Amino acid sequence: MVSPPAAEPVRPNRGGRPRDPSRDGVIRAAILRLLAESGYAALTMDAVAAEAGVGKATIYRRWRTKTDLVVDTIAEVNRVEALVPDTGTLEGDLRMLLHNLVTTINSPMGAATVSLLSALPHQPDLAAAFRSGPLGQWNTSFGQVWAHAEARGEITAGQANSPVPDVASALLVQRWLITGQPVDEEYADEVLHLVVMPLVRSVAVPVG
Repeated sequence: MVSPPAAEPVRPNRGGRPRDPSRDGVIRAAILRLLAESGYAALTMDAVAAEAGVGKATIYRRWRTKTDLVVDTIAEVNRVEALVPDTGTLEGDLRMLLHNLVTTINSPMGAATVSLLSALPHQPDLAAAFRSGPLGQWNTSFGQVWAHAEARGEITAGQANSPVPDVASALLVQRWLITGQPVDEEYADEVLHLVVMPLVRSVAVPVG
């Protein structure tokens, strides 16, 4: 069971012709393709409009700057995959969230993110928006899964704030970005069963 997504915030109307929401998905898909192919530096509003088959005014009705365009797109795609599961157990919740992370890594979103990472050290505003947006979404979701487990008494008080919760996603991200080896659900399950859960069980849950 997964918590329903929060309602999308209504962006202010900047005047002129009203937005056509049916174009949002087309535009976001074009942005991801261009990021993966050309990188952030080469991305322009003109290129996005041409790739999506829309007028440039359509782009500017949605986003004022290239940074807004990129971060909003990646955050929106991640918003669905990073939903907080509610299976009733830590292991079940982590399995669902890790599988969703695998899906994201292997999607156009994952390819676009890899291309974007090289720009972050040189674009402070973009880096800050990325950390508070897409990265913040995943951090919040994983944090809530561990907090729920602590509230249920599955883990020791305080363990949710220890280094243990970082292990699962860190191993997947390391394999993805550093070793270049495949990241699939089988590997995610191995990390969960052979590394994360044994670490959790090594810390005794207090009685009473």
